[in-house]
Amino acid sequence: MYKILKKKELTTNIYLMEVEAKRVAKSCQPGQFVIVRMDEEGERIPLTICDYDRQAGTVTIVFQTVGAGTKMMAALAEGDSFRDFVGPLGCASEFVKEPVEELKKKNILFVAGGVGAAPVYPQVKWLHEQGVACDVIVGSKTKDLLILEEEMKAVAGNLYITTDDGSYGRSGMVTQTIKDLVAEGKKYDVCVAIGPMIMMKFVCLLTKELEIPTVVSLNPIMVDGTGMCGACRVTVGGKVKFACVDGPEFDGHAVNFDEAMRRQAMYKTAEGRATLKIEEGDTHHGGCGNCD
Repeated sequence: MYKILKKKELTTNIYLMEVEAKRVAKSCQPGQFVIVRMDEEGERIPLTICDYDRQAGTVTIVFQTVGAGTKMMAALAEGDSFRDFVGPLGCASEFVKEPVEELKKKNILFVAGGVGAAPVYPQVKWLHEQGVACDVIVGSKTKDLLILEEEMKAVAGNLYITTDDGSYGRSGMVTQTIKDLVAEGKKYDVCVAIGPMIMMKFVCLLTKELEIPTVVSLNPIMVDGTGMCGACRVTVGGKVKFACVDGPEFDGHAVNFDEAMRRQAMYKTAEGRATLKIEEGDTHHGGCGNCD
């Protein structure tokens, strides 16, 4: 059992939990995720690792209530436990594999949209600990939905907050802030964008135009998280990949976002899964068990 040591409501329907999970905390890296399950019959829910403390043996997760499983999670209290807390899963961020001295030569931009601030934070924190300063844009629909601002401020070289409605920070989408920073003379060697699929798509369209290599994390399309269900199938550079086992990070300029978003919507219904099976033929994963 994995005890919940801390629970905090960051904003409406978005929660942070600090969980005792010593083996996960010991080996996890920025960019990876865990699968949690509340009981033996519970839904397996993949969640990005937001933070970790190797000495304390704790892992921090952030989640938004969007379905029955996450609503049940939100009802848990400090002192309650998860039945399963499996990880670390997925591939770590490419940054952790690069020599620190090479990273220090790069101008890195992170772009986080909504709950995407949770997976961005551990990457920025890790780089900060290596002495690498990054620019970070955090976008939110409104000020009330903004999360992890103070935590991000403590580790970012420069933090830019933007809200769609202009209620806080800069006004407009994250893409406008990218344009503004470049117009002000900023030059970036790489961009990392994490957030809703539609946000990542438009960030990539812009950064391709600006000739900024871009990495995206496809956590939003994961369901099972173990490569079994096939929900997170995506085409990257003309090749079929699965976000949970091949990613979750990919070259954003090579991702077919339109196909991924269409597939994500269709996968939610039995009729949609049946249609995908016909359309994809022999390349269809079929591990969900519901296609027939």
